[in-house]
Amino acid sequence: MKVVLGSGAQHLKEEIRKKIQNYGKELLEVEIKKFPDGEKYVRVLGEGNRAIVVQSTHFPQDEHIIELLLLGDALKERGFEKLIAVVPYLAYSRQDRVTKDGEPISVRAVMKAMGIYYDELYVFDLHNPKTLEFFPGKAVNLSPARAIADYFKDKLGEGIVLAPDKGALERAKSVAEILNVEFSHFEKKRISPTEVQMTPVDIDVTGKNVLIVDDIISTGGTMIRAANILRRMGAKRIYVAATHGVFAGGAIEKVSKAVDELAVTNTIPTPVSKISVVEDILMI
Repeated sequence: MKVVLGSGAQHLKEEIRKKIQNYGKELLEVEIKKFPDGEKYVRVLGEGNRAIVVQSTHFPQDEHIIELLLLGDALKERGFEKLIAVVPYLAYSRQDRVTKDGEPISVRAVMKAMGIYYDELYVFDLHNPKTLEFFPGKAVNLSPARAIADYFKDKLGEGIVLAPDKGALERAKSVAEILNVEFSHFEKKRISPTEVQMTPVDIDVTGKNVLIVDDIISTGGTMIRAANILRRMGAKRIYVAATHGVFAGGAIEKVSKAVDELAVTNTIPTPVSKISVVEDILMI
């Protein structure tokens, strides 16, 4: 199996290059550049029958999506018969419904376009896993729970894993079960148009280390609010982990000041992308 890395996965290249032989795979080099007018150019520099294309579609999202399609077309032209797309972070995944007349379901449009070239699709911690039904072939939502648990197991000790809301409870449960520690979630109650009350459900955090786990951190407001509540309740050390660090408007600095450590996976390259999902990718 050949592995092709798009521009959106170049931050993973060094680690993949070190580990790829352990998984019976081989890197396939490609040439990627831009024409003077800004259009993308790709060229596959090798042959084969099956290939995994790794392309995270973080900023610039549209450019990375187009490149993923061009790589699929180039590989088909080169004679590859089976193509697997591994998209660690899938852009447009939060645009999964029509809220105003005339809008698209954007994640459906993206998945259908990928389905023109790719037989299988693997993503990490998709915002709404049901949207995988839009992809015409086999589609799998991978969990980073093992990677997050491995990173925090020594730091957390016999602590607690919390989800920022009930909807994220399964994610916290997955990490907690690997670590064999307690887990719960925050309950949110709106008490005014601008104020939301958050309370951990049925768990005592006094004197304990706490790890809050979520899928995406954007502004970081929820994590900061949760951390401040846990401090007042007597938590010992507070850690925050997420799969995708989108980080808008200085969120890294704001969240880092509020907690003992912030760490996200490397589905998106950021200064705090300390948790690697490379081995999960190479196991596909």
